[in-house]
Amino acid sequence: MKKKKWIVLSIVFVMVFLAACQSKESGKNGSKSESTENITINPVGKLPIVDETMTLQMFAPQYPTIENMNTNTYTKWLEEETNIHIEWDLVPQDALNDRKQLMLASGDYPEVILHGNLTPEEQMRYGEQGVFLPLNDLIDQYAPNIKKAMEDLDYLEQSITAPDGNIYSIPQVNECYHCSYPNKYWINKDWLDVLDLKIPETTDDLYTVLKAFKEEDPNGNGKADEIPLTAATEATMWGGNFAVYLMDPFIYNDGDTYLIVRDDKVSLAANTDEWREGLEYMSKLYSEGLIDMGAFTQNNDAVNQLANRDENVMGSVTTALLSYALSPDDKTPRHKEYVTVPALKGPKGVQQANIEASVANGQFALTNKATEEQQIAAIRLVDFLFTEEAILLQEYGPEGKGWRKAEEGELDYDGEQAKYTQLPVEGGQTHNDGWEQLGPSLRTFEYRASFTAPEDPLAEDGYGTRLHQETKNNYEPYATTENYPSGIFINLEDSSEAAQLKTTIADYIETNLAQFVTGDKNLEKDWDAYLKGFEGLQLDRYLEIYQEAYDR
Repeated sequence: MKKKKWIVLSIVFVMVFLAACQSKESGKNGSKSESTENITINPVGKLPIVDETMTLQMFAPQYPTIENMNTNTYTKWLEEETNIHIEWDLVPQDALNDRKQLMLASGDYPEVILHGNLTPEEQMRYGEQGVFLPLNDLIDQYAPNIKKAMEDLDYLEQSITAPDGNIYSIPQVNECYHCSYPNKYWINKDWLDVLDLKIPETTDDLYTVLKAFKEEDPNGNGKADEIPLTAATEATMWGGNFAVYLMDPFIYNDGDTYLIVRDDKVSLAANTDEWREGLEYMSKLYSEGLIDMGAFTQNNDAVNQLANRDENVMGSVTTALLSYALSPDDKTPRHKEYVTVPALKGPKGVQQANIEASVANGQFALTNKATEEQQIAAIRLVDFLFTEEAILLQEYGPEGKGWRKAEEGELDYDGEQAKYTQLPVEGGQTHNDGWEQLGPSLRTFEYRASFTAPEDPLAEDGYGTRLHQETKNNYEPYATTENYPSGIFINLEDSSEAAQLKTTIADYIETNLAQFVTGDKNLEKDWDAYLKGFEGLQLDRYLEIYQEAYDR
């Protein structure tokens, strides 16, 4: 009997021990890090969000320019306003994606991902697995600011809704006006004036101008050292792919998917007669030495060195930001010589400018570790981040430091009374006044344009005004209507296949484009073989996947 009693006691002990271990593991990987059931959540629109402090664990990158996210002025303000204490799970910015994938795969993740750079595929995969929680009902009940943004911005809901109808992540909406038109083309206006030439309007005009730049010594040094058009790889210089700008007068080239949409039908641009005409035009420029020989392969540093030689040799450059080539300050006055060329008109009257959407990957997501109370509090917090006050303090810090209210008569970028004036901040490696642009937020065109615009676009503080004006005058009027919308979800079962097909087909197009332009391949002899090459790349399947995603 004693022996049986000890056996029973031993079994009970083991069961209690295992239960305790399971409970501890559940607390770490499955459920509640703290009890939230007795915390009252205040009504929507009322602050603080909770009546007593609630802790939320949040995953985010540690920007090297921010000193300490715990003591950060904005963190402290946010906690005081909401009564939500943030327990940070920070990772170095350059290790964000690796750490995120390891964290989600292992199951050791916090209740909230605040800034996760979540791809559509990740949103779908972890949503399907139940790791990410659907946000639809939470948004509908507790997030009026997010809901309004979805109503006001016609692209937003489509960009964040997965094929199963669920929203798993809230992005960072950043409607940077000049960023929406990244494929700008900057030309040396002083050289045009010296040669008594006008800013080119057509592809024929551009040929005439570039030929004059090469042959008529516009820099006046008596040497044939001018480089009419230079560029760099897109990976190193935003908007640096010259073939995007120069192909658009013939057919739309997004430099990525190479897809176009006409009458709701998705097709490939790079196997058309128009594409061939664009290649013939670029080949002509290249064969006559009007395009920099390094334009296909060099990086932005090479362009910068070229632009800053003692004697100016740069006639023009394709880039979103002239500042890649020349610093827009008084130490580098040469930048004042350059203006943008509008979208060129092609031989058949095509005139269009590339446009990019203002929503990239998702940032905020709720995981299955969050209690019901934490879910509500977290979505309320994100909804608070969508308010103008929160956006302003997050990016520029406290009033009087990085910004102030605009005075009467100060005009914004649209020529209206400004709301805010940005203040110069002493340069330093780090600060502790804000989050910069971390996490989900809502920076609309209207918000960004509401700051005081420096009157002189060529002054040291006028670069933003200059970019705004060049975009408004030369690119927005010609915004393309044929682009495949960015941010469209592809079914999870098709996403890997689509990514592989996209990579293979894009590599094929880009390789052949370079070969045709540089003369390694001949358009008369090799064009048919180039077209036939698409048969082995499953082009039909590629188009089918993207058409299905577009139709949805």
